[in-house]
Amino acid sequence: MASFEVENNDNSKKRKNKNVEKSKKKKKLPEVVEINEGLETEDAVKIKIKDPEKVKVIIDNSIDTSKTTEISDKVKSSKPRQLPTVSIAVPGSILDNAQSPEFRTYLAGQIARAACIYKIDEIVVFDDVGEQTNVMISNKKTEGGSKTCKQLAIILQYLECPQYLRRILFPIHNFLKYTGVLNPLDAPHHFRQEDNVPFREGVVSTLPPKKGKGCNVDVGLRKHVLVDKCLQPYVRVTVKLIPNSDDSKRQKGIVVAPSTPKNESGIYWGYTVRNAESINEVFTKCPYPGGYDLKIGTSDKGVNIDQTDHTQLGSFKHALICFGGVHGLEAALEADQSIDEENPSALFNIYLNTCPNQGSRTIRTEEAVFITLAELRSKMKLE
Repeated sequence: MASFEVENNDNSKKRKNKNVEKSKKKKKLPEVVEINEGLETEDAVKIKIKDPEKVKVIIDNSIDTSKTTEISDKVKSSKPRQLPTVSIAVPGSILDNAQSPEFRTYLAGQIARAACIYKIDEIVVFDDVGEQTNVMISNKKTEGGSKTCKQLAIILQYLECPQYLRRILFPIHNFLKYTGVLNPLDAPHHFRQEDNVPFREGVVSTLPPKKGKGCNVDVGLRKHVLVDKCLQPYVRVTVKLIPNSDDSKRQKGIVVAPSTPKNESGIYWGYTVRNAESINEVFTKCPYPGGYDLKIGTSDKGVNIDQTDHTQLGSFKHALICFGGVHGLEAALEADQSIDEENPSALFNIYLNTCPNQGSRTIRTEEAVFITLAELRSKMKLE
């Protein structure tokens, strides 16, 4: 028995020496040992950048749960990406080229369809006729530009609006008399009642909330959604729906910017419509900070699109594609008294002929929109 005890003691000493060597080796891994020795959690995240999964496990096992929550939020949180935007500018005078009110409405529907198919973010309707030529009663100046500009803008807004909001936002108007025959846009944000989606378009309801906080919004569901902000009735808003808890029967949501669904989830969320009284206002009243960094003009007098440097079209934050009317962009430039330039190509970074060697003598604007966007889709990465 004595010999066994001596032998056992020797073995225990050897095991202790091995454990000491192992502990020394472990000290060579600061990302594991320093975190366990009480290193500040923020510094711990900075140390273990290459392996975030191990950092997450170590933090979850820490005693201070408040710091754990803060770090997990920092690791997971990321700013929503700002995706590039594409705008098109079309003159309101293109409706004057239609022979009847039905054809005017259909022409506007073609512009809306092209914008939705190619995921255009903004449509600018500008007046290319000007005050000197705008003397006819049928084309008399009204608020927001000429009569045709206003009609085109209203039809474009009506088609972009989800169906369940149109009766609230658009009263009966002569401009919308024939919109029932148009093909629907069927845009991604035109949801049905049974669709389970994180975002919805809605209108602030006149129904007051029970607790006096926030407001009710009609988003096309069976019941109104309670949002966190107090807004005026009949205001259109974008709502991000909050998943219901087990003990709550009321659907809640938060009001977000219209660009949030696209930037967060990559969902195309329709287009906005802006009126411009001249071609100069197309550029000067740009809603994006810094303006358009890529301005493209289209004309049969432009450079052949097959002979241009396509690298210029691939990098931009906010792009604008401008189309002319019956007499081209030259007529719009001549009607604008605030611009001294005589050549419209001077207003743009690139002046393109997107349909070279055309068979027809003229290409209508609604046709040019489809042709141009189809040609630029892969070059500008319109996705």
